Amino acid sequence: MTLFSSSAFVATDTPARYISRLCKHFAHKIPVSFDEHQGRIEFGAGVATLKAENQGLRLQVESANSEDLQRLEGVVGSHFERFAWQEELTLDWQPI
Repeated sequence: MTLFSSSAFVATDTPARYISRLCKHFAHKIPVSFDEHQGRIEFGAGVATLKAENQGLRLQVESANSEDLQRLEGVVGSHFERFAWQEELTLDWQPI
């Protein structure tokens, strides 16, 4: 099965904070696992992974089709941007 995936990177000094906030937010409704270095959110339409890197946070979404991938980009992106409003961070998704 071919997976569709895209990735976005944001420069931030606090990637662990965003991993925690996003994962805790979604954990009320869907399966989530995370620590301070990485997170995994299992949506019905696919999976989002979050990874702390040296200069910031890498977000990746994977899905079985392009429509679901776009939906995941929108859901993860809108929630991230809401949590990151103080730093005014936005996501620029790129196909992988």
